[in-house]
Amino acid sequence: MTTIPHTNWDPVVARTAGALYLAIAVCGGFSIGFVPMQIVATDAATSTANLMANQGLFKIGIIADGLVILFELAITAILYQMFRNVGPKMAMVALISRAGMISVMGINILLWVLPYMLLTRDTGWDTAQQQDLVQIFFDAHATGVFVWQLFFGMHLLALGWLALKSDVVPQTLGRGLFIGAFGYLLQGIVELTFTDVAALDYTYIALLVIVTISEISFGLWLLIRGGRTSPQFSTAPA
Repeated sequence: MTTIPHTNWDPVVARTAGALYLAIAVCGGFSIGFVPMQIVATDAATSTANLMANQGLFKIGIIADGLVILFELAITAILYQMFRNVGPKMAMVALISRAGMISVMGINILLWVLPYMLLTRDTGWDTAQQQDLVQIFFDAHATGVFVWQLFFGMHLLALGWLALKSDVVPQTLGRGLFIGAFGYLLQGIVELTFTDVAALDYTYIALLVIVTISEISFGLWLLIRGGRTSPQFSTAPA
């Protein structure tokens, strides 16, 4: 008989992860969800007009995007520290996948800023050319979201597996993270391949609802519980 350690988190670290989860949800919901809805339209002229009329909101959105990047860097390192004893290889997959997502997010911020640079500098181009480029960059930014979703979906698959293998996280949350991860993966593939099938749309929407509830619940659980205390050791066959 040998002894193997159970998962035993530092409550401060776990609560920090929970706070970061919720901060990312708030900042990301604002910068990725709300701000583009107020600016980006279906035609270039309207998008351009909306941007110039909402410059303050646009800049606040950029600040929120920057905070998301910083929070993501922190939580990526913290989650790896928390789960590396549960499954070192899978924890590394989770870390690399989320790091890949952060890289795409950084490029996406650049795509989001370029329209403002075009409209506030003397490029010598005519109005129609500028507006067309603005819309192209906005469309590329929207597509970039689906690219980083692929990385995030892979991260959640690994994180969900780790949560299910741990003796700390409630099994319901682990299942929700693992199953819901396919929502990000499916939506990314559907949107990037320009596939228009209603059944696929309904499927990934349902999965995204599951994973969103699971992520928020996981963050709240970490923040409130700080990681459930478990016995330090258990016996296992040699």
